[in-house]
Amino acid sequence: MDKTIIARSAVEMEEIGIDLAVNLSDGMLISLVGPLGSGKTTLVKGIAKGLLITQVVISPSYLLFRSYQGRLTLHHLDAYRVSSLHELAEVGLDLLLPPETGVSAVEWPTRVEGIVEASDILVRIDLLDDLARRVSITS
Repeated sequence: MDKTIIARSAVEMEEIGIDLAVNLSDGMLISLVGPLGSGKTTLVKGIAKGLLITQVVISPSYLLFRSYQGRLTLHHLDAYRVSSLHELAEVGLDLLLPPETGVSAVEWPTRVEGIVEASDILVRIDLLDDLARRVSITS
């Protein structure tokens, strides 16, 4: 699946995540690449809705990761403050890359060597203006 979508609001970004969630299965790794404020967490909120997760999804920036239960478990990781796979291994998070069960969505995957290359789905988000985002999805 290769497609590009223009999202003009947070609601549209969530809808992209909901649509993406339909085809997810255990063991999948999703990399989310985009600048600060581009909508990565908003897209993950949509993935959670698509996986029938009822918990409120918030950024894992200071905790490194959060997990949510739904049709599949969603592991939401933020690698912004991580500089290597070794650092993730020290706290056991390397087991989520890819996960044995559930789906892992990783924000800032380029900070850790090998995550993007190991991903089943790569989502690139580009800022077009204050509201519009170009979302490119590659699997």
